[in-house]
Parts: sequence; C-alpha cells; structure tokens
Amino acid sequence: QVHLVESGGGLVQPGGSLRVSCVASDSGNIFSARTMGWYRQAPGKQRELVAFITVGGRTTCVVAVKGRFTISRDNAKNTLYLQMNSLKPGDTAVYYCNAVDVPLPTWGQGTPVPVSS
Repeated sequence: QVHLVESGGGLVQPGGSLRVSCVASDSGNIFSARTMGWYRQAPGKQRELVAFITVGGRTTCVVAVKGRFTISRDNAKNTLYLQMNSLKPGDTAVYYCNAVDVPLPTWGQGTPVPVSS
C-alpha cells in the first residue's frame, strides 16, 4: 500500500511564495507510473484538483493558479512538488497529493497553507 506524506505548508503573507512536497512510500513503483496531482480543500469547500503532471513531465494547472503555481516530480525520489508564487488569500487551503486517474484510497494528512497578513 502506498502512503502519501505532504509537508512544507505554513503561514505565508499575500504575495509570498512557498513550496510544498509529497513523498510516496512506494515499494511497488506505483508513483512513477501514474499521473500525479495536487489537490486542495479550502474551509467549507470540496477538495479540488489544482495541478497535475504526467509520467513524462507534462503539466497542467487550473486557471485559478496558472502562471503562479508550478508542479514538478522526481520519480527517483518518489516525490511531488508544488511551487506556489504570488499567493493570494483565496489560495488558503489544506494541500494534498494523490494520483489523478484513479486516486489512491488512502489520502495523506495534507499540509495547511494559510495565506494571510
């Protein structure tokens, strides 16, 4: 079973930057064979996908974060990254990683990113 552990979140001021990471404990090499994504869940809202990256490195971001967020992966380290720049209060959420086509059944604990002055 693959376990996902997110880290790197924390309080950041509007306009600031932050990089969050996700490590997959993956003895079966599932991570390196899947399109992986970053999701977020804001208070009182449903979890939403904000960016994803294919095995080959092709990336897609939703309109709300395009030009500000960059997703990347290191398959050798089973690690997924999300670089977030020009953060806005509306980006406040708990950030999670998971596969995109068929999400793994067990989600990590997420990493909270409050954006506030």
